[in-house]
Amino acid sequence: MRRRLKPGEYAEVRAFVAVAEACSFRRAAAELGLTPSTLSHAIRALEDRLGLRLLNRTTRAVTVTEAGAKLLQDLRPALALLDEAVAAAGIPEDAPVGTVRLAAPRLAIQMLVGPAIRRLARECPHVTLDLRTVEWPGDLTDGFDLGIQYGNEVAQDMVAVALTRPFTTAVVGSPGYFADHPAPLHPSDLVRHRCIGCLSGPGGALYRWAFERDGKTVVLDVDGTLVTDDADLMLDAAIGGVGLWHGIDQVVQPMIDDGRLLRVLADWSPSFPGFHLYYAAGAPLSPAVRAVVDALRGKG
Repeated sequence: MRRRLKPGEYAEVRAFVAVAEACSFRRAAAELGLTPSTLSHAIRALEDRLGLRLLNRTTRAVTVTEAGAKLLQDLRPALALLDEAVAAAGIPEDAPVGTVRLAAPRLAIQMLVGPAIRRLARECPHVTLDLRTVEWPGDLTDGFDLGIQYGNEVAQDMVAVALTRPFTTAVVGSPGYFADHPAPLHPSDLVRHRCIGCLSGPGGALYRWAFERDGKTVVLDVDGTLVTDDADLMLDAAIGGVGLWHGIDQVVQPMIDDGRLLRVLADWSPSFPGFHLYYAAGAPLSPAVRAVVDALRGKG
């Protein structure tokens, strides 16, 4: 006579599902952290209780019988609900839960996401942040919930939230470099200087240095002995006297403060929008996404 499973027999059910889906005792055992013999005994016991053969076993393969396939089909949704219930045990009803996908440039990750991760781990332990480095803006069509980019690069149909103050460009060099080269007083003086070239944009084009003062704009192609897309290498090279570096003031301010770098052409340095968090307009944010937004904004 067939009988219903008792609660204590659910381990045998899970063992059957693992072996049936893997078609292998060895692979299922590795997944569950058990031995193949333990799984074999558990499934034998389940078959005896049900009065059904669930698996065909040979020395070469494990296949599911017709009865086993029917049971597997019925068990999958039930076990999924069971896993969700176990995962939710002990989580407050209003706690944010889930995975949030965030795309951001490396500089934004260094400046903003690190502190947010610590805040999330402390205050929202059931939220998982799936973080990807994406240097150039997209429209979140690749499954990302949130993105970070410079404010002037966020599409107009997105909701944008400022995370930093506006940035100002800076040109810096080491004291050793300026001991051998007079400081430029006008952007045009840069043609007589070694400038560290930055490969920028989706196509890897050489970034052109832009300056502005009193409504006048100067854009230059610069030359030097180093061209790279590695931001850390550029800065290390500037500190080492290889040439002049052009970038964001907030990045180099600590090196200016401690004397490793000297700033020039400050009166020609334009400002532009800082980092903004953006997401698709219209749909309400889930509690997990809202938790990440608040963490990035320093709330909580």
